[in-house]
Amino acid sequence: MGKYSEQAKNVFDFLGTLSKESPKIAEGFTTMYKSAGVDGALSVKHKELMSLGIAISIRCEGCIALHTKGALEAGATKAEIIETIGVSILMGGGPSITYGNKAYEAMNEMM
Repeated sequence: MGKYSEQAKNVFDFLGTLSKESPKIAEGFTTMYKSAGVDGALSVKHKELMSLGIAISIRCEGCIALHTKGALEAGATKAEIIETIGVSILMGGGPSITYGNKAYEAMNEMM
């Protein structure tokens, strides 16, 4: 398993730990996550790309791994992910270049 695949797995593993330590918090987050993660006015793919863009802008490496994986699983193309990275850099400034690179590496690892 690669670095970013492992990070994505770790996010879900910790959610399992949190569900034992603080079940109400974990349950609330899981309910929100599942509710937001279905097709509606926006497709799951578009929601994952939006989440990836936000993850890059807020510099959350675990989120980058998780939402790159989610975007790919939802059918996002390399071009769509690269464009998402570009918009994130526009909105997040210079530091987003570093985290955009992490998303690019995650995409290449998981494709």
